[in-house]
Amino acid sequence: MNSICWHVSKLRLRSAVRFTLAGLLVAVPVGFCMDAEGHGSKGISIQGTTTAKPADAAQKDPDEYRIGVEDELQISVWREAELSMAVQVRPDGMITLPLINDVAVVGLTTKGLQALLTEKLKPFVNEPQVTVIVRNIRSRKVYLTGQVGKPGPYPLNGRKTILQLITEAGGLAQFAKGGSIYVVRTVDGKPAHLKFNYKKALAGKSDSGDIELLPGDMVVVP
Repeated sequence: MNSICWHVSKLRLRSAVRFTLAGLLVAVPVGFCMDAEGHGSKGISIQGTTTAKPADAAQKDPDEYRIGVEDELQISVWREAELSMAVQVRPDGMITLPLINDVAVVGLTTKGLQALLTEKLKPFVNEPQVTVIVRNIRSRKVYLTGQVGKPGPYPLNGRKTILQLITEAGGLAQFAKGGSIYVVRTVDGKPAHLKFNYKKALAGKSDSGDIELLPGDMVVVP
């Protein structure tokens, strides 16, 4: 009888140990992980994941964007439907709105234009509340000329390199001089020439990397 009781007690002890270990495993926080060598370390919690800040220039604060020619804007005046409309910036840098007629907008931020329109509408609207949104950016362009499939202006709404631009234009023409391509860029008010070798950049050669384009750049393919 004593032997039977001893075996029963032993089984109960093993069960208690397994239950305790299981509870400890469940209680381990999600953010705890093992590194490559098997050591415990604190990892990134599912609820506390840190996202890297975007490096793309096109994803900067939209409040800093300066309105340009051909940009499409949405002007909204609260409770004034007849004053709310979509407009496009004309080549002279103006937009036209009811009551206040022509307004120069090129170079302004959306907040700056909101403040300007608010002041101009005060004689006509009681406490005007104006919202300005850039619906379509058309003023940021680069230009491609020479021996390519489709020369002309191209929108630059995000990051774009010379290789990407040439690909978008249908590639080089048959007799294009890929080693003599250059970019005309205005630097401190003066034109500067940046040399570009198509074949080396395409091959990823470190001595001739791809060039990221800026608004107003002209890529010339002889």
